[in-house]
Amino acid sequence: MTSPIDALDALAAAPAAELTETLLEICSSPSWAALVADTRPWSDRAELLAANEAAMAKLTVEDLNDAMAGHARIGTPKAGDATSEREQAGIRGVDTALLDELHGANAAYEAKFGHVFLICATGRTADTMLSALRERFPNDAATEASIVRGELRKINDIRINRLLDEPLSS
Repeated sequence: MTSPIDALDALAAAPAAELTETLLEICSSPSWAALVADTRPWSDRAELLAANEAAMAKLTVEDLNDAMAGHARIGTPKAGDATSEREQAGIRGVDTALLDELHGANAAYEAKFGHVFLICATGRTADTMLSALRERFPNDAATEASIVRGELRKINDIRINRLLDEPLSS
């Protein structure tokens, strides 16, 4: 079994193209991937997570759009995408009426803000995601961008931790 330290070392030692590919699986913003890659090697998990946080703080609106483009709509995980399905597990088995409400609220949000509603869905139910969407809908664009940046950071942290905790394939 590979330890998280071994996984961190392997990630830090990966060729640039391979590292970029791995980082883009965590966050689809090329700018974020480049900013995080530029901080290697990482002495420990906390240092890599700090690199994620620092990179998120530096992303432009366009970079945030790139990052959000890698995420499925809440209530509609990408079919065949294990990460998307795992992160949105809270919608499994939800009744059609609630899913319809979620889809309608998503459409209104997207019309207002021009991008998907982004929330760290891990551990959340469909009800709590719908409530959060409704709560955030009145926000102005700047407030919402700040919240999205924080949600992306949380998602990236979860994905980084999962990457470090999974055994490396040989």
